[in-house]
Amino acid sequence: MIDLLRLGFFGMRTRPIRAVLSALGIAIGIAAVVAVVGIPASSAAALQEKMSKLGTNLLTAAPGQDFFGQDAKLPETAVPMAKRIGAVSAASATGKISANVRKNDLVPSSDTLGLQVQAAEQDLLNALNAEVREGRWLSPGEKSVVLGGTAASRLGVGKPGAQLWIDGQWFTVVGILGPLPLSPEIDRSALIGWEAAKAAFGFEGNADTVYVRTAEDQVENVRKLLGPTLNPQKSGEVKVSRPSEALEAKQLVESSYNALFLGLGGVALLVGGVGVANTMVISVLERRREIGLRRALGATRRQIRWQFLTESVLLSGLGGLVGVIVGIAVTAGYSISQKWPAALPWPALLGGVGAAVFIGAIAGVYPAVRAARQSPTEALA
Repeated sequence: MIDLLRLGFFGMRTRPIRAVLSALGIAIGIAAVVAVVGIPASSAAALQEKMSKLGTNLLTAAPGQDFFGQDAKLPETAVPMAKRIGAVSAASATGKISANVRKNDLVPSSDTLGLQVQAAEQDLLNALNAEVREGRWLSPGEKSVVLGGTAASRLGVGKPGAQLWIDGQWFTVVGILGPLPLSPEIDRSALIGWEAAKAAFGFEGNADTVYVRTAEDQVENVRKLLGPTLNPQKSGEVKVSRPSEALEAKQLVESSYNALFLGLGGVALLVGGVGVANTMVISVLERRREIGLRRALGATRRQIRWQFLTESVLLSGLGGLVGVIVGIAVTAGYSISQKWPAALPWPALLGGVGAAVFIGAIAGVYPAVRAARQSPTEALA
């Protein structure tokens, strides 16, 4: 066995450039496979981390449409009614306001930056499990605003204290929220207190979105009860959704693309295997005298066959090992850049090396058999 390994390494050392180029094809394929498996695994780990922090037990209710296709409204009692459900631990709401938020009064009113102004109830943070990244939350009755993370970025507001122009009135920024993956609409909003919105913009007090936090094992039960509870007379006009399902759907879409890239990695592996087979066939042709000399000194066909097969496996295995290392580096680097936890599935790493060895074995069969069939006289001629 040791002699076979020595012979295999000897064959690679005598033609280093060709060996490196052949192993490179395998390395690229394995690196692609490892990265394609590792990066989605890291993304999924980051998603699970966010989900565990924000919770998958958040439900939202919004007005749908009535029988005539007109936009319906949630009653003002929607939030108090939601809190009456036994499994509900927190409930709050936001209401849209027909107003535009701008950095100052010189910015055209048409330049909305894709942001919206919403009235927010006092206990909204509790229902969303949200955090104020900078500053503080709204105080009752004050003429102030809290910005979602995306809204603050688009308006160029980095810290509290800035003044914003909202439909002819100045509002002071008192806080900026952290990221809310389950509530992207809040990220793009400028939030004003419920009573302040009524006083400044004539807000009627009807919620446009009700956020309900419930027990983990009661989500589906509360989901069924939410519509009839918020609007008993017109429960069909209430749309109830679970925001975490949107994140899961996004992850599913990403996994379909990952399958495509995994297939491309497989193609790269196939091309690498063809390259190894080609290298070994040429090696057999170039080393006919060596084969003849070994046969003349007593080497059997089986020993010759195993010599070239071992060299092919070592060549592919080396490429596979390099590919795994490169794949780990790519996965770790990308995960760090995205601030994700690096997840490296061991089956993928071990499978990468195993796949390389298997491809090397397959690629080396024909050259090994061809080398073993040569007689000493033919090889030395």
